[in-house]
Amino acid sequence: MDEMLHFPIRDKRFPVLFIGHGSPMNAIEHNEFTEYWNRLGHTLDKPEAVLVVSAHWLTRGTTKITAMPKPKTIHDFGGFPQALFEVEYPALGSPELAIETQKIIKGTAVELDDDWGLDHGAWSVLQHLYPQANIPVVQLSIDYGKPAAYHYKLAGELMELRRRGVLIIGSGNMVHNLRAMDWSHIQTDNYGFDWAIESNEIFKDKIRSKSHNDLIDYHKLGAAVQLAIPTPDHYFPLMYVLGLQLANEEVEIFNDKYVAGSLSMTSIKIG
Repeated sequence: MDEMLHFPIRDKRFPVLFIGHGSPMNAIEHNEFTEYWNRLGHTLDKPEAVLVVSAHWLTRGTTKITAMPKPKTIHDFGGFPQALFEVEYPALGSPELAIETQKIIKGTAVELDDDWGLDHGAWSVLQHLYPQANIPVVQLSIDYGKPAAYHYKLAGELMELRRRGVLIIGSGNMVHNLRAMDWSHIQTDNYGFDWAIESNEIFKDKIRSKSHNDLIDYHKLGAAVQLAIPTPDHYFPLMYVLGLQLANEEVEIFNDKYVAGSLSMTSIKIG
């Protein structure tokens, strides 16, 4: 990987994060979740760049990576206050990182993209993690027609980026069933349905024990998990983080709470 001249090898691999991003309102709210993101930004070494795999950029039949020098802020939601639509996250992109990532991924063709930008799965978190928007950011899309095993394997090809100081973030939610949300408990602290708690505990146990194959085959983990993952869009980003874990690396779990019954903010840091 000597061609990666823009990103020199560091003494240790950069951590990887799976962040439960929850509501887009977290971008402009200050709560225990966003406060942790902010502390994390101060705790981590400064990365060369950030690569985000977001639940909100789904492509079919291809994987894409943003390659524009100035990605736009995408307001990919509706029904929220005007203040949220006015947020701009003016981080630069990194065409160099996009091209180098395209080169190191051998298992599939990766297309350079000049149209997407940063969706709220990326900027709602980065707004707190790096509020000065002073770190270049690229996004890697999720080929939604592929199974979890595909995404886990693809993640392993990104390992070189960890050695080069790139922070890789998977942004989704382990438990994410919007149709089942109990809006009457949206302000209730740590309110989770029994099936949400059961599935989240299963996920955490499997993550702690490094039972990645069980998490890849999540369809076999029981009825509670089927309710937790009615569609895998918010689950697949977890595969990109677990696929980058080395055998000797432990996991730190944070923001381990529930929102409105059917959504977990549970997040992990590896490395």
